[in-house]
Amino acid sequence: MTAFFDEMRAPDGVTRPAYEKVDAWLAQNSAEQLKSRADEAEAFFRRIGITFAVYGDNSAEERIIPFDLVPRVITGAEWSILTRGLEQRVRALNMFLCDIYGPGEIIRAGRIPADLVYRNVYFRPEMMGIQVPHGIYTPVCGIDIVRVGESEFYVLEDNLRTPSGVSYMLENREVTMRLFPDLFANHSVQPVEQYPNDLLATLRSIAPASAPRQPTVVLLTPGAFNSAYYEHSFLADRLGVELVEGRDLFVRDNRVFMRTTQGPQQVDVIYRRLDDDFLDPLVFRPDSILGVPGLVSAYRAGTVTVANAMGTGVADDKAVYTYIPDIIDFYLGEKPILNNVPTWRCREEEARKEVLDRLPELVVKTVSGSGGYGMLVGPASTSAQIDEFRAKILAEPDEFIAQPTLALSTCPTFVRDGIAPRHVDLRPFVLFGSSGVRTVPGGLTRVALREGSLVVNSSQGGGTKDTWVLGE
Repeated sequence: MTAFFDEMRAPDGVTRPAYEKVDAWLAQNSAEQLKSRADEAEAFFRRIGITFAVYGDNSAEERIIPFDLVPRVITGAEWSILTRGLEQRVRALNMFLCDIYGPGEIIRAGRIPADLVYRNVYFRPEMMGIQVPHGIYTPVCGIDIVRVGESEFYVLEDNLRTPSGVSYMLENREVTMRLFPDLFANHSVQPVEQYPNDLLATLRSIAPASAPRQPTVVLLTPGAFNSAYYEHSFLADRLGVELVEGRDLFVRDNRVFMRTTQGPQQVDVIYRRLDDDFLDPLVFRPDSILGVPGLVSAYRAGTVTVANAMGTGVADDKAVYTYIPDIIDFYLGEKPILNNVPTWRCREEEARKEVLDRLPELVVKTVSGSGGYGMLVGPASTSAQIDEFRAKILAEPDEFIAQPTLALSTCPTFVRDGIAPRHVDLRPFVLFGSSGVRTVPGGLTRVALREGSLVVNSSQGGGTKDTWVLGE
């Protein structure tokens, strides 16, 4: 049986120091008391409307992401390592994007295959040669981290296009402070509440040089039918900016304007939560009614900043992910502080042969997949599912990578039968503005609520936890 790292208890059963007060608190509360608190948390989330939709679910039912009331605790020393690794990674990825849409030095040096970049579904040739404001492609990043040991952390994947989940990080903290003020007060927990202010400062810092001292920022949403619409409206409210749809904006003389009751108002920064394909029907998908015709022309003219920049998806592609140690070395001359998960590229013959031989024990992912979709978890799959993926890999090997089934760490979680360990991951949020990089002390811990499951995605039945980073 695989041994999993228990974040609360050492192998001898002794509670780790960071969890001692949480463990004592759990011992003082009965299952009935905890169930009552869990019901209160669910009622709170329903009352304020924190829901999401699952694409492909014909019921059209808005769901609540289950909230687990037992916080995850990370020490200040552990967080220091994570922060340094995250900020190193984000800087290198941004340099990579500047390079591939510019001189292409890493490709000419043979450190990454040209076809992996230029034939990538997320590569946008329209961005070639554009001077991105302040040279920052990725002001908002969500990097998924997994833990497998005492000091062993791995980056599972990078989210650089429109990373989501920060609203749950903030609301989880609010619920925890409301329901368990005494437990919270007994810990020196670093705050996350400043994230909206930090995000707004970051967005304003990358406004075009022509923008006024207080740039006008808007949040662009696809609309109320998007699965993450709650987060869009939540963030716009917390930032104090207008929540707009494509129809609320227009381009004139290569400048973007917002329609208001006082007349047109020029927009300097667009925090977009809309995929590249839909941003500008004159450049990308011509059938899009969600975007802003002429937006790319205004962007090219340097009159508006779009965050994150178009074309960033090529850097969070799962095949490009396998080259990130080379990317960090090439641009920074450093070794990664946070390692990748060991990965086989199915596009390479020897790796593909090994993957096909070991399918029942590996996790296989599509290079452009997300949300837990399009993946095979070998140990939890049927023979038919494994055979189906074998055929897919043979048909389109470039579309797949494979990884070992990681022994994800576990945290104490409230389930129907009481407190039990469940597997978790972590999505910290990293902001990159003209004044530098900063990481919010916490992030979104996602938890696989089903016993034995390693899939933490909300669309696949996962939940979330409040994440406490303790002061050093």
